[in-house]
Amino acid sequence: MNQDDSNLGRRRFLLVSMAGIGGVGMVGAAVPFVAAWNPSERAKALGGPTSIDIGKLEVGRLVVDAWRGSPVYVVKRSPEMIAALSEEAVKKLLKDPELKDTAQQPDFANNDYRSLNPELLVLVGVCTHLGCAPKLRAEPEADMYGYGGFYCPCHGSKFDLAGRVYKSSPAGKNLLVPPYVVEGSKLIIGVEA
Repeated sequence: MNQDDSNLGRRRFLLVSMAGIGGVGMVGAAVPFVAAWNPSERAKALGGPTSIDIGKLEVGRLVVDAWRGSPVYVVKRSPEMIAALSEEAVKKLLKDPELKDTAQQPDFANNDYRSLNPELLVLVGVCTHLGCAPKLRAEPEADMYGYGGFYCPCHGSKFDLAGRVYKSSPAGKNLLVPPYVVEGSKLIIGVEA
């Protein structure tokens, strides 16, 4: 064995050793970097489901809770409010449908009431124009179209009692319906049916 062969062996050993140490170092540096992409426990808690007791909810009353950092509106609709939301009633009242956004998201809310149960309205209470908080006008006399709805006092957006936006409003989309389920007298927001 000559001097060049032993130097070649040492070089290979050093090369393999340094490559291994470098690889371990890269993995060690990448683990915290990748872990930082995951949401924190606080962020996970903000996105978690929230529960509201609707057993004693009065007709026409607005209950506000928070889900994912946004207000959620819950309203128990009266039979008159429900009757005013049918497609025929809206066409008759407005002579020509005046609704701007005809999308009925999500799928479980693809009906005239935009809810699982016609009696219960659940909406994210953030105006789709500039993020203001629309106010409930449950009394028919106080409403712009005669049967109640939501009115955004900041810029004048108008929504019916199903959260559908009217064409005359600056808002471009309906109020969002969050995923929810009803279990007895508990409304659980953030869980899909």
